Amino acid sequence: MPPRTGTSARTGKSRAAMIAAVLALGASLLATAPHAGAAEPDPVTDYCQGQCDDILPPGENGNATLVDILGNKAFGTHPAHSDDQLDRYDGLVAGHTGLTDQKLTDFFNDASFGVAKDQVESVTSPRNDVTITRDKVSGVPHIKGTTRYGTEFGAGFAAGQDRLWLMDLFRHIGRGQLTSFAGGALANQGLEQQFWPQAPYTEADLQAQVEYIRTHEGARGEQAMADAQAYVDGINSYRDKSKKGRYFPGEYVLTGKIDAITNVGEIQPFELTDLISIASVVGGQFGGGGGGEVQAALSLLSAQQKYGVAEGTKVWESFRQRNDPEAVLTVHDGTSFPYAGKPGKAVGTALPDPGSVTAEPLIHDRTGSAGTDAKAPVKAPAALKKAQGMYDDGVIPEGSLPGSGSGAQKRGMSNALLVSGQHTASGNPVAVFGPQTGYFAPQLMMLQEIQGPGISARGVSFAGVGMYIQMGRGQDYAWSATSAGQDITDTYTVELCEPDGSAPTKNSTHYLDHGDCAAMEKLERTNSWSPTVADSTAKGSYRMQVWRTGYGVVTHRATVDGKPVAYTSLRTTYRHEADSIIGFQMLNDPSYVTDAASFQKAASNIDYAFNWFYADSRTAAFYNSGMNPVRAPGVDPALPVKAEKAYEWQGYDPAANTADYTPFAEHPHSSGQDYYVSWNNKQAQGYASAGFGLSAVHRADLLDERVSKLVEEGGVTRASLTRAMADAALTDLRGEQLLPELLKVIRSQPVTDPELNAVVQQLDSWRAAGAQRKESSPGSHAYTYADAVRIMDAWWPKLIDAEFKPGLGDDLYGALTANLATDESPAASHGPSGAHSGSAFQYGWWGFADKDLRQVLGQPVKGPLARTYCGNGDLSSCRAALLSTLKQAAAVPAAEVYPADDNCKAGEEWCTDSIIHRALGGIGQKAIHWQNRPTYQQVVEFPAHR
Repeated sequence: MPPRTGTSARTGKSRAAMIAAVLALGASLLATAPHAGAAEPDPVTDYCQGQCDDILPPGENGNATLVDILGNKAFGTHPAHSDDQLDRYDGLVAGHTGLTDQKLTDFFNDASFGVAKDQVESVTSPRNDVTITRDKVSGVPHIKGTTRYGTEFGAGFAAGQDRLWLMDLFRHIGRGQLTSFAGGALANQGLEQQFWPQAPYTEADLQAQVEYIRTHEGARGEQAMADAQAYVDGINSYRDKSKKGRYFPGEYVLTGKIDAITNVGEIQPFELTDLISIASVVGGQFGGGGGGEVQAALSLLSAQQKYGVAEGTKVWESFRQRNDPEAVLTVHDGTSFPYAGKPGKAVGTALPDPGSVTAEPLIHDRTGSAGTDAKAPVKAPAALKKAQGMYDDGVIPEGSLPGSGSGAQKRGMSNALLVSGQHTASGNPVAVFGPQTGYFAPQLMMLQEIQGPGISARGVSFAGVGMYIQMGRGQDYAWSATSAGQDITDTYTVELCEPDGSAPTKNSTHYLDHGDCAAMEKLERTNSWSPTVADSTAKGSYRMQVWRTGYGVVTHRATVDGKPVAYTSLRTTYRHEADSIIGFQMLNDPSYVTDAASFQKAASNIDYAFNWFYADSRTAAFYNSGMNPVRAPGVDPALPVKAEKAYEWQGYDPAANTADYTPFAEHPHSSGQDYYVSWNNKQAQGYASAGFGLSAVHRADLLDERVSKLVEEGGVTRASLTRAMADAALTDLRGEQLLPELLKVIRSQPVTDPELNAVVQQLDSWRAAGAQRKESSPGSHAYTYADAVRIMDAWWPKLIDAEFKPGLGDDLYGALTANLATDESPAASHGPSGAHSGSAFQYGWWGFADKDLRQVLGQPVKGPLARTYCGNGDLSSCRAALLSTLKQAAAVPAAEVYPADDNCKAGEEWCTDSIIHRALGGIGQKAIHWQNRPTYQQVVEFPAHR
């Protein structure tokens, strides 16, 4: 398919000049699209009847030719359908207050099946058994095949059309080869160093996973791999055609892969193992859970050193909050699902000796610019100057990718709001849900509709693993997911040894495996890079190295009771990165999913930790998926455990990395509850938190309070549920949930300082108006309560320090903040999520502060902190600490609260909060208003059923 035609506000003369400059390099970028007649598949009944909508900004088209990229850099032009969903997504900020069902398509796509004849923009037939029809409004590919192979081939071909460069990036990220592929920018170094150690594989490991699905999953496994092969074949067909026709993504030229003049160079063919590699990145980002036990152990030791073992453990447990009785729940009908809780008497725990822990080194043999940001720009041809250095900050700027945290603070995203039919205006369930996966251009996911034998769905798929729709809608049902994060990763403590019987050291590369001194397996990846037009990073190289044991990959070394040990990370889904393909295949199969119960069974075949939500015309339902290991009795999942037979997962087979897993009934699930909300919160009673932070205040409270009120009132509609979501998306969690208690403490006595009293009044006015971070008018780029927002952003970190640090002491406070950051406001200067990322308020000390303040006020607290910290429990002293820090915060100028970055000047509050779609390719996008909202979102209400 040739490049799509873009539009420009610039003169035709300027555009022609740019095209002429590129053509002077010999880049013949226009060719005829492949088009042939294809057999028509049987029609599919759409039971949503126009009541399914969706949105995925910035736009469907994620490929850009060299001409497109240079036009964007020079004139700000955009290829067709690369940004046409951005304004609708952004428009909901101002438009949600007066939203009606009839106005939904002002802010969402019509997600009906098929394309009306007068809305067809193009039809492509890469084979005679499949067509790819794109609509005029958003350019979404509607893939219809008469054979299974042809259908999946078409899906792969469409993926090539829309995400070829992105798929190439992610197969290299998964393999730990990003710098060698796209350049040595410091962020690229960081990204491959982040992901590869989580899922380090040899090529044989990747192929073994392909074969495992084919040979261990029955007929569905065989079909899945046949579908995957057809999908890969489709990608490669587009790869070949675009290369020959010179309409391939221009990033290949700018990174030195293909010569613009001679067309010499290659886009490497895709293979089935690439899908495994991409799946490891996607699963690691969004579907992991647990881990972080070494850091948890360090904070426990710090507490014990301060307070003694018994009292220190009590204090630590009160911050760990494994099963906080005040946490907001998805299943709120009282049903309990015990899992991964604290044992009555722990066995096999292996805490390190104080001061002995060292992280396992990953990088070796650095040369040149490795570990630095040294630049050595190449001399670029004049026509390419506008694109020079576009990847100098990395293909994905540091901190932008969800999943960038570690342990308990690993990014979890997405939200869901569902209301059962007895509380809706129509009597049918209503759902507003979607994955919150960050903001990129192009997006990590792509919209598509797939119709063929055994497949009938529309929605999103992650680029490169789009054989099936991963979240979307079927003929008479819709589904979505949120990251669940339950504990599917454990830390084992392997005792080190030397094969000759000599005394081991912390650096030993052998370990005791059931009494035998076994060699660790060394996995390596050597990368090198040189400057290109896109990335000016100077020449350099390094070698990444990890050690793999039968208990997982080594992450740290230490001593336990004086003996040298290695701590390893063992994840149930390791070496099973793509096994979840079976569950997704079922979700796309209209003959399999016929009701809520069959949906839950399909979701149970997904191995990653997700919360799955479902709605049809009769039922709203929920199921939590994941390969939850059955642990040995008495093992504490929150801390490192000895690598001995007695403490292993039950049924553990290290050769296959398989074990016994908890059955369907023990996973949180529900059907027909009055409503469901999820924002990466606690699923149900008894289902223990895998990390810190699932406490009395959570961002899911923003949804729960709004939806419960709607349910109480009754008559819920698609529009009213969308309004509730959009209102929560603009709300500062601290302002809504914590500020009332802070003001109660402050106003326990009159505020006599006039200036300080005025500040208190400012904050209270903001709270009373909804504590929102929202423009005063569309396009003003100034918040209505801008100064109150500034004060809160400056105050929160100061008040948390003043509230907790004096009582905990520097060491314990530092250890606990390493487990859970204190703040995650939208502002770039706070939190682990990075700048301009949208997602906010997932991680923070909201729950700790809430409990502590209520304890100071003498209010009842379920699951209290072991001690009261603010003012050492004295209300007057606590008040003084809050007022002192508030006075300091009010005096901090906006330029300090909101420092300048590459996109904003110092002091620009709205800009600092704003969402920026990080350019993964050559096409940039404008900033939009902050929203704490799913990236891809559906609004659905089915009036009918098969």
